Amino acid sequence: MSDRITILVGTMTGTAEIVAEELQGALEEMDLSVEVTPMDSLDATAFDDAEPAYLICTSTYGQGDVPDNARDFFESLESGKPDLSAIRYGVFGLGDSTYADTFNEGCRKFDALLTKLGAKRVGERMEHNASSDDLPEDVAVEWVREWVELLTSQPEAA
Repeated sequence: MSDRITILVGTMTGTAEIVAEELQGALEEMDLSVEVTPMDSLDATAFDDAEPAYLICTSTYGQGDVPDNARDFFESLESGKPDLSAIRYGVFGLGDSTYADTFNEGCRKFDALLTKLGAKRVGERMEHNASSDDLPEDVAVEWVREWVELLTSQPEAA
């Protein structure tokens, strides 16, 4: 496993960015090199000089959409169809179950698209619920420790 992880952030209100910063701190405590990158200016070429491990940290907006800052990136991946078979990734989603029909659809859409493009998800997708009593950053830090264990125990993608 590479000791470098890139966290790609899709956010509307900044909560996903706060969670990504907490994830970064937890990963750095595990002696991993971490880069947090907002999705604002990314396109399908974001994976060209790819690190082998990524975390998608994104909220959901509107009627189950990816956040505004992630829309162009998502559409570029959809239309560009890059081969992501060398990529392994994890997903941390932020949603609110009071919106049952669209709960965590933003992260689910990214997960489905990356899988379709050949990337390999490591572990289960984590879907935080804003209606719970748990702070998303606390849930994320606990989840990412298990994710890293899975990442290090699974062989890298071909």
